[in-house]
Amino acid sequence: MNANEVAASVTRPARAKLNLTLRITGRRADGYHLLDSLVAFAELGDRVTARLADGTSFTLRGPFAAALAAESDNLVTRAAASLAAAAAVPADLAARTALDLEKNLPVASGIGGGSADAAATLDALMALWRVDLAAAARERLALSLGADVPVCLAGRPSRMTGIGESLESLPSLPATYLVLVNPRLPCPTGPVFKARQGGFSAPLGAWQPPKSAADLAALVRAGGNDLERPAVSLCPPVAAILARLRGEATCLAAAMSGSGGTCFGLFARDSDAREAAARIAADQPGWWVAPTRLAD
Repeated sequence: MNANEVAASVTRPARAKLNLTLRITGRRADGYHLLDSLVAFAELGDRVTARLADGTSFTLRGPFAAALAAESDNLVTRAAASLAAAAAVPADLAARTALDLEKNLPVASGIGGGSADAAATLDALMALWRVDLAAAARERLALSLGADVPVCLAGRPSRMTGIGESLESLPSLPATYLVLVNPRLPCPTGPVFKARQGGFSAPLGAWQPPKSAADLAALVRAGGNDLERPAVSLCPPVAAILARLRGEATCLAAAMSGSGGTCFGLFARDSDAREAAARIAADQPGWWVAPTRLAD
């Protein structure tokens, strides 16, 4: 590998990750929880750009950049350093790499923003640096950065089990439109898991791949999210958001993603999602409200 072999700039999307269903099925001896989750991605998300420059730099921009500005360490720079070490990237090449994160998603919001950013960074830098890691090495590297990073690196509908390292690729989901809503309050994952009470859930039973948005909504309702109750106990506006989404006549189903507090509503038509988003935003100007659709 040498500098003449690399591209000048690479941009990758860091799409919002949605836990369509999320069941906590157990806990390992080391404290990590075991999950069974159907995961999909929205078209909306952050963007990571990696480019060759005169020196190393990391810049933040976008509507939620300020929430990360005070952090001395973040998943983007950690992902870059981890990949450089794992792939033995020449120091002079790594030292000439600039990273830019356009932060469009709320922080600590249950839609994998940091994990998606890390995955997009790995993807962008593997292209920029012409790194060709074996699949197993990529998966280990992704998991070392966080439990959601492997599924974000895969970037397609998946069933996620274990602590996030076991992925089963799912068929493409039907065209479905979304309204994402967040109360603009952080809902950190650790405290939400700690607040969870009771036993563990059975894995998601047998299910048929959905053929329509209505089928997908039925699957979301049946699967549930075991972290919804503890998230509401720590961030009460989540309950109000779910009630507001479910109150929309055209909303097929609504659920919380991950550990919260972002919730999503499913809609069969783009116009329905956009009209619902406009009504909710007008009623609740303090909430973050974004219409989008499931990514292909």
